[in-house]
Amino acid sequence: MPDLAQSDNQATAQRQPQQFLLPQAELWLWKQWLPTERAQAYFSRLQQELNWQQPQLWLFGKAVCIPRRQVWMGDAHCSYRYSGVTFQPEPWHPLVWQLTLWVNRQLKQQFNAVLLNLYQQGDDHMGWHSDDEPELGIAPDIASLSLGQSRRFDLKHKTADHQLSLMLEDGDLLLMRAPCQQFWQHRVPKQAKAGSARLNLTFRYIKSAP
Repeated sequence: MPDLAQSDNQATAQRQPQQFLLPQAELWLWKQWLPTERAQAYFSRLQQELNWQQPQLWLFGKAVCIPRRQVWMGDAHCSYRYSGVTFQPEPWHPLVWQLTLWVNRQLKQQFNAVLLNLYQQGDDHMGWHSDDEPELGIAPDIASLSLGQSRRFDLKHKTADHQLSLMLEDGDLLLMRAPCQQFWQHRVPKQAKAGSARLNLTFRYIKSAP
């Protein structure tokens, strides 16, 4: 497979992100960071080739299936625990690995794990949460790459009356900079008019075990 960071970097390097300066948070958004044709090809390949799962999580004392499909992928040490369940990473898929290298280069990061979420229809969603698990450190940067159907992305401050809604579209790249996860929550709500699938890759850095 060609090095995506090498082949496509010139197409995106000159684009300046939209910046959202929020109380105790900063977001950067690159619209159409991936060109449409390439984004659609990557979406199709990942949808078909990954081992999509629908695990059960413990919520309010009972096990429930998450309302979407997911894959946790990354370096061998990157186990990840949330909602009472520990996930072991699947080995890198070549395309996910290349996209991670590209995102790292663009954002000057060292992401070593990716949570991929597949929303097959408008009822599939992600509830309010923060990416603040201990494995991520005190103030992590989190990047998100959207492929496929446009979906709304909401944020709200944990203690103050601040909110923001963005429409994330095919090929968009979003960076939630520290300390966003400490003070804000985010979600992908149900969206009845979403007529096709959306695939989202969220890039994280998991510290090595001591």
